Amino acid sequence: MKALASRGAQNHLAGEAAEHSVLRDYERRGYRLVHRRWRGRGGEIDLIARLGDEVVFVEVKQSRDFARAAESLGARQMERLHAAAAEFLAEEPAGQLTPMRFDVVLVDGTGQLEIIENAFGHG
Repeated sequence: MKALASRGAQNHLAGEAAEHSVLRDYERRGYRLVHRRWRGRGGEIDLIARLGDEVVFVEVKQSRDFARAAESLGARQMERLHAAAAEFLAEEPAGQLTPMRFDVVLVDGTGQLEIIENAFGHG
């Protein structure tokens, strides 16, 4: 049981480190962080950033390689991300008409990033 708890803590820390690395990358490219781990009734969004008027919802997926990271994002999670994003956008001045996109950032075991901008549409 202790090994499982230790692995869980390791995975949590690896996920936090991956998010921090992704955030630094976005900030370096001129994006401004709006929220980290924003939680609504629909679910949690890892990072919400802005570039000009556009809101970017960023899902960070970390695993030992890019393929495994990509496989961990399923249809059900994308639905939850859509719901959470809609809830967030409801508070924006332009509401659901706010320019936005969903990015997925894959992080491998060495910390390398693969950014997939506009990875999936919004429903």
